[in-house]
Amino acid sequence: MLIYFSHTYWTLIEKVQLGDSVTLTCFCPEETTFVAWFKQAVGQKPQLMAKALRYVSGKFDEEYENIKRYSLQNAKGSFNVTISNAEPSDSAVYYCAAVFLHEVTFGNGTFVIITGKDSNSRTVVQQPVSDTVQPGDSVSLQCTIETGSCAGEHSVYWFRHGSGESLPGVIYSHGNRSDECEKSPEAGSPTRSCVYSLPKRNLSLSDAGTYYCAVAMCGEVLFGNGTQLDIDEMMVLICLSIIRAGLLLCALLIFTLCYGAVKVS
Repeated sequence: MLIYFSHTYWTLIEKVQLGDSVTLTCFCPEETTFVAWFKQAVGQKPQLMAKALRYVSGKFDEEYENIKRYSLQNAKGSFNVTISNAEPSDSAVYYCAAVFLHEVTFGNGTFVIITGKDSNSRTVVQQPVSDTVQPGDSVSLQCTIETGSCAGEHSVYWFRHGSGESLPGVIYSHGNRSDECEKSPEAGSPTRSCVYSLPKRNLSLSDAGTYYCAVAMCGEVLFGNGTQLDIDEMMVLICLSIIRAGLLLCALLIFTLCYGAVKVS
């Protein structure tokens, strides 16, 4: 994530494999007096993660200072956070904020999504949309959750990230659900399989994008790899061409009738 005070922002979705590392970068001018990082997990309020004064080494907030996987790099013009050995709990939106001339400026954020299967066999699987989708059609996006040894309720969130948009936005949530789960038929297995659907009806071009399913359970947030929903634009172009041709024909007919009426009179 890059922050420039000329108001040019770079926003991205950073997919990180479980166990890998990721560095979040915040660039700011030398005149910056204070800079901070915030973390906002799904369904939670933003939390102060780290902060630094001008030319002074940064430090993590109390909640994060003992997490050895996190490290800070505070250099001239930048304040970076590195997350090593990524865990599902690291999935969140990370914001950098800087103070310059008593004005606080926030970046749009970086959405870090940790993917892969964890050691407790908890996974989120999303199925692709197999057929070409036309405007006006309906589809049902599927999200399958293998809960592993995690008992109790969980919350499910759906995000959509459209082309040209900054960050994915929450479009639907299933709060505190466990009634749509079936236990594994294997004897002694604690694994439960839960299937959630997101129905989309009367689709339009604005519905196109990547849909992510996120599950909050046992203190972690697990993400699916996303389902790409492409809306066929050709049918829209054909309909627009037919409408244009019809309007042109109507205009020509009206002109002909008016011209004929004037000529008769």
